[in-house]
Amino acid sequence: MSVIEELGIRAGEAARELAVVTAEAKNNALEEMARALTSRVDEILGANEEDRKAGIENGMSDALLDRLTLSEKRVGEMAQGLRELAAASDPVGEVVEGWRLANGLEIKKVRVPLGVVGIIYEARPNVTVDAAGLCVKSGNAVILRGSSSAINSNRFLSEVIAHAGESAGLPGGCIQLVPLTDRESAKELMRLRKYVDVLIPRGGAGLIRTVVEESTVPVIETGVGNCHTFVDASADLDMAERIVVNAKTHRPGVCNAMETMLVHEAVAAEFLPRVAQELTQLGVELRGCERTQEILQGVKAATEDDWYEEYLDLILAVRVVPSLQEAIRHINTYGSQHSEAIVTSDLDAARRFTAGVDSADVYVNASTRFTDGGQFGLGAEIGISTQKLHARGPMGLRELTSTKFIIYGDGQVRS
Repeated sequence: MSVIEELGIRAGEAARELAVVTAEAKNNALEEMARALTSRVDEILGANEEDRKAGIENGMSDALLDRLTLSEKRVGEMAQGLRELAAASDPVGEVVEGWRLANGLEIKKVRVPLGVVGIIYEARPNVTVDAAGLCVKSGNAVILRGSSSAINSNRFLSEVIAHAGESAGLPGGCIQLVPLTDRESAKELMRLRKYVDVLIPRGGAGLIRTVVEESTVPVIETGVGNCHTFVDASADLDMAERIVVNAKTHRPGVCNAMETMLVHEAVAAEFLPRVAQELTQLGVELRGCERTQEILQGVKAATEDDWYEEYLDLILAVRVVPSLQEAIRHINTYGSQHSEAIVTSDLDAARRFTAGVDSADVYVNASTRFTDGGQFGLGAEIGISTQKLHARGPMGLRELTSTKFIIYGDGQVRS
């Protein structure tokens, strides 16, 4: 029996036990996990430093290195996230709807855990804690498979929170990390349909495409963020500049950062020079269409591939468009259905944009950087779903549950 199959068997057993653990017991475990993180922060940072050194030696980009790096503040934020989960309402057992039939049968549709959730993710050790906490609260066992670039951080974090959870009464095996980082171990997890109920990939386009195409386990597609901001003809240009700069430079290595800026031709000559000056001062490389190159001398030409690209870096594709409809067409053609924004003073344009853009999150006069479970007031999230089945947008506790029907009778039989 392989290591991965052993993890699956153990997770399945834990999931059956965890499904009936009380909300109070889960909350106590989450609090204990938070205390364990804060009490061992120096050891956590020591393990993370090993990964950071390896990343620097291997030429990891600054954006990815930022995602990998932990600090006392970030560990504190992970612990606080667990405490917030403990304070959140438990979705398990929630009655979604209910009714009584003429024959006297009472039917209730109730939230239940998914079972065993597999997470495959890249270079973000905070996902280890966030995902485990969300799964515990929603009654799911979790199998975590991080990347080799964060293996030391992930191992230590998973050991700390798993031990803390078990000491607080959670079933053993409800939080497990795949100890291997080779591709075969990931592929085996993708095919562990007998034991894993759903698989959630978090990472770049290549990882997500591989999981979607190769997995026999049902997949919730998340994360790829080729996000756009469209500066409309009626936009307040001061507002547009603030939004664009924030969306691109606040944290360029995350999935809700803007990767393409579209500008209406009516304001392009005025807006592009001013925003380009600030962006380039902040280290952003611009790649533009022919019209953009006419307005901004020296800008590198954007290729067809650039319109599809999730850079996760200080690079921005720029296109001047003749109309709102062309902006919508561009986004629906090249976008990843993650997060899109329009800056406009025209209410009708805002309505047409929000109706016409086919994405999980559509903004009017705000930065795409807000696409986040915490920022939406949903609490922690497992990822941003860009598909249309079961869940879409930030996935919180309720999105980690399914439902079942419970039917109460008093002897009814079907005639």
